[in-house]
Amino acid sequence: MAQHLGPLELIGDRWVVGDPTRKDGLSIVLTPEGLEHRRRGEAAPLLAIDRPQLMELKVRAAYRGWHATPGGGLYGAAQPGADMGRDGCSLHGIRRHPYEPWSVRYTHHERRYTVGHVIVLKALFDQLTEAKALDRLGDPEWLGVAVAKLSSYTSWSETKGNRLVKETIQSLDA
Repeated sequence: MAQHLGPLELIGDRWVVGDPTRKDGLSIVLTPEGLEHRRRGEAAPLLAIDRPQLMELKVRAAYRGWHATPGGGLYGAAQPGADMGRDGCSLHGIRRHPYEPWSVRYTHHERRYTVGHVIVLKALFDQLTEAKALDRLGDPEWLGVAVAKLSSYTSWSETKGNRLVKETIQSLDA
């Protein structure tokens, strides 16, 4: 089974977005109950969001670590739509009751994220949001099978990536 899909990585028995092992590493742990935003070395999460509060969940993933720096943001200003700058590595969405946008950052891994991985990871979050099935992200077995099927994607085509994610979700839910 694949162990990662861009910034999404299996650590122990939990899927985590970001690198919690780096100095002051920030990460988001996907749990059956929801999300926990954590900092390396701290026992309590910085933020916990229960799954029923999540209406929308999206991921931003800079391909390289330096893309998520302020300097990367300057470079990214010339590339509209690129995930660069301070929020280049983040999860964001909308919480219900009260309805409000929220965002948390994560630490980029030392490895580079491939274009194919970023495309299908974003599509996975988007399609699970659309299907109102964000609870799947808290199911380590389901997510592990999905990552295994999606991790071989290497194309730069968002259309093909979206189609692959849709087919994968349908096959896992059948």
